[in-house]
Amino acid sequence: MRITQESDYALRIVTTMALHGDIIDASTISEETSVSQRFALKILNKLVKSKIISSYKGSKGGYTLAKSPSEITLKSVIELIDGPIAIARCVDSAENCSLKCDKTACVYHHIFDSISSDLARRLDNITISDMMNKITNRG
Repeated sequence: MRITQESDYALRIVTTMALHGDIIDASTISEETSVSQRFALKILNKLVKSKIISSYKGSKGGYTLAKSPSEITLKSVIELIDGPIAIARCVDSAENCSLKCDKTACVYHHIFDSISSDLARRLDNITISDMMNKITNRG
């Protein structure tokens, strides 16, 4: 399983916003995250709809976190963009099972389901606040 580039960018955007701690405009977000402004705006729109961030219109407008960085998990951002954490397509959706959804007939389904659940739990235990601490303690 690989998270998409869009999820990677969304994580960068949310972390950058958290580090700023105040309203930040899309142009600055784009510049500081190396995400094109057009793509950043697409991601920002999804983050606003999910209420992870808030948007403000006007000359002093921009975006800010709607939640504390300690309340935003990597899992919540990744799942917003990519959907449920699943290392195999059969775990993600019953329609994707080549065994006609008979999960008991597939020895791999249980393994992949367990691994997906473990990964989801781990991502749910890492917050944007944790990532901020890693960034600020680098030097």
